[in-house]
Amino acid sequence: MMRLTKKYLNELVYDVNGAAIEVHKHLGPGLLESVYHTCMKHELWERGIRFRSEMIIPVSYKGKEMDVDLRCDLFIENILAVELKAVEYVLPVHAAQLLTYMKLLEVPEGLLINFNVSNIFKEGQRTYVNERYRHLPDK
Repeated sequence: MMRLTKKYLNELVYDVNGAAIEVHKHLGPGLLESVYHTCMKHELWERGIRFRSEMIIPVSYKGKEMDVDLRCDLFIENILAVELKAVEYVLPVHAAQLLTYMKLLEVPEGLLINFNVSNIFKEGQRTYVNERYRHLPDK
């Protein structure tokens, strides 16, 4: 099993952001989230990035599996949660949604990508860090 490092995680975040930029470059803002989601899946596949789409997130409480319908838009390489939006404003509830996924999936980082912006590189992407994983090895 590969050891998770900051370098690997940073490269993966860079690659996923590159995929989002490519999708946005071709489609621009103003479409439904489902269109961006489908195109992101294609772009990730083209780049050889492993992912699961609309993955159901298990919730365990006191040893029992709870029936909670949480779905991560894209779960990348089993270490990066990605939540896609196509909204006028990213709200705190959107960040809370991603942070919930990150905690339950026990992943070090998450990306919140909003395609409804004029410049996705400057305005459309936010990275969140799971404090539990703040001290990953560099290499």
